[in-house]
Amino acid sequence: MKHELIKLKYAYNALEPFMDAKTLEIHHGKHHQTYVDKLNAALANSPELQDKKLDELLMNLNNIPENIRNAVKNHGGGVFNHNFFWEIMTPNLEEKEFKGNIVKAIEKNFGSFDKFKEEFSNAALNRFGSGWAWLVLNKGKLEIYSTANQDSPISEGKIHLLTIDVWEHSYYLKFMNRRADYIKNFFNLINWKKVNELYEKGIK
Repeated sequence: MKHELIKLKYAYNALEPFMDAKTLEIHHGKHHQTYVDKLNAALANSPELQDKKLDELLMNLNNIPENIRNAVKNHGGGVFNHNFFWEIMTPNLEEKEFKGNIVKAIEKNFGSFDKFKEEFSNAALNRFGSGWAWLVLNKGKLEIYSTANQDSPISEGKIHLLTIDVWEHSYYLKFMNRRADYIKNFFNLINWKKVNELYEKGIK
């Protein structure tokens, strides 16, 4: 079973003006596709791994043969992280509404939404080079941190709730070197309905 590029649930221009259509088209159709292709290439000579789900591969990297482990980690992580990134954004106003148990959890853990936003933004802004910032559940507690390159929280046993891609290809066409502006705009795209669903599932 080959891994495939997921189809977006919205058009490339649906996230305008916060994320431009050209960036989304290139990011999804070119960068994400490349990770899919290279993951399939890495698994081509390992039929015993080809039927495993992506999250299963990434959660058990030590079980991956050493000669392809880094490729699966990097390219598989690229596929997984992007799959989630597209899912956690939405053009739908109802899905963007900040409500549910995640609201109470964020206020309890970070003091206020503004404090959460500041901490999450700082994690994204201060990630040196390429990588991601995440809101995760770590042993039942909310945590904000960043990962390098295409590393994924699930490889560390953490439950992903929210992420932002801070590789330059995510924002350079629209924001050039202004990563802070890209991060600020991202908060207008978050699918809080999905974040809340993942949180409620994660604490059960």
